[in-house]
Amino acid sequence: MRRLIVRLAPTYAQKLTLLAAVPLVLAVAAIAIVVALQAKALADREINTLENQLIAAKKVELRNYVTQARNGFYFVYGSASPQDDDAKGQVAQILSAMIYGEEGQFFVYDFDGNALVSPRQTDRINQNFSGETDSAGTPVVDELIRIARAGGGYHTYLWPKPSTGTEAQMITYVTSFPSWRWAVGTGVYIDDILSSVASARADVLARVQKTFLYIGAITLAALLLVFGTGMLVNLRERRLADAKLKKLTQRVFDAQEEERGRVARELHDGISQILVGVRYALENARRRLDRGDRRAADPLGKGIDSLGQAISEVRRISRDLRPGVLDDLGLGPALKTLVEEFSGRTGITCSFNTVVFRNRLDNDAKIALYRIAQEALTNIERHAVASEVIVDLRGHRQGATLVITDNGRGILNDAQSAGGLGLRNMQERMDQLGGSLSLETSSTSGTRVKASVPLTHLLPPEPNPNAPARNS
Repeated sequence: MRRLIVRLAPTYAQKLTLLAAVPLVLAVAAIAIVVALQAKALADREINTLENQLIAAKKVELRNYVTQARNGFYFVYGSASPQDDDAKGQVAQILSAMIYGEEGQFFVYDFDGNALVSPRQTDRINQNFSGETDSAGTPVVDELIRIARAGGGYHTYLWPKPSTGTEAQMITYVTSFPSWRWAVGTGVYIDDILSSVASARADVLARVQKTFLYIGAITLAALLLVFGTGMLVNLRERRLADAKLKKLTQRVFDAQEEERGRVARELHDGISQILVGVRYALENARRRLDRGDRRAADPLGKGIDSLGQAISEVRRISRDLRPGVLDDLGLGPALKTLVEEFSGRTGITCSFNTVVFRNRLDNDAKIALYRIAQEALTNIERHAVASEVIVDLRGHRQGATLVITDNGRGILNDAQSAGGLGLRNMQERMDQLGGSLSLETSSTSGTRVKASVPLTHLLPPEPNPNAPARNS
């Protein structure tokens, strides 16, 4: 189970991919929401405008109906007295005949709430409907009478259709015949308008949902593309990293084998031969002692001298592997010793310049610069054919810099022909420290190696115990 959890855990590259995908998802989601809300708001405004325009057109139509009807019998109403029942009957008869469409009719209520004209609902005639409300509790007859007495206007309520008996929303325009105390009007059902508006709203909602689906599909495709690209990049980088790791591992093995070979050669060519000479001297001294020869001390002296040389050689190899002066006294004295031994061994004139570091470089920087100096001097000894070498070590505001200059014939081509392992090792040491390495070489002016470590590898100065204390 633990192995499965480790396998399911995202890698660093996958985390970067997820981190890059999250803002994309959030941005697309925000865009989708804003687009959908804006589209819905715009559609709602357009639908509301359409609804208002259709209702306004219905209202104008109703008012025209009432006006035309009033103009049709005004010659009767205008000359009749309030008590002229014949005139009232004639007008009521005219209004009863004015039906239109499947549902349209004119109605008349007196101001007391009695129904006088209702051609499509004749059962309401001569009945009082004062206080009547629709199924939603909206006053109907009383409100119509109030609007008529106020000079006329519109009223909206639920009313059963004469053709089906089902309730639907109706808009009514009503006016008054004040001398007869009549409220006269007509209405039209607007359920067709409401159904059209509802259909339009449903269509808008469906389009918004489709927009969400389209944006979601595009987002999914984008995410798949991002993840696919990320996985391809991850696989490619992993392959490159594996290849680099293999090369680095091989270089490490090569460096180890080269160092082991160098130590083996020095042991075989130096210490081994010296020890063979010591053994020969001791055996010669023993034979002379067995014969009672007084000259036995001569080979013993030679053997002692040879042992001294072997001890010196062992110390030199030990210093090459890990100089103790580097840990004890710091980089400056270690480099000075290295340069002096190099000059004494090769006969090349060497000078060493440095600023007092007071051992302020950290351990990684000291080792890296010391190994770079070792590798540079080894290259000079093998390839440069130089007569003078200058080694300069100093600190500055950006860190510390080691410069090694010779007047030989250059080492770059020879080093590359040999594999360039030493130069790569120097470069990798600087890369690990975040520093820089530059190499300038010429067949006429020699070679200049410059290695710089950043300020982060300089330790803060130690406080001086003899310094006077400051008053805080």
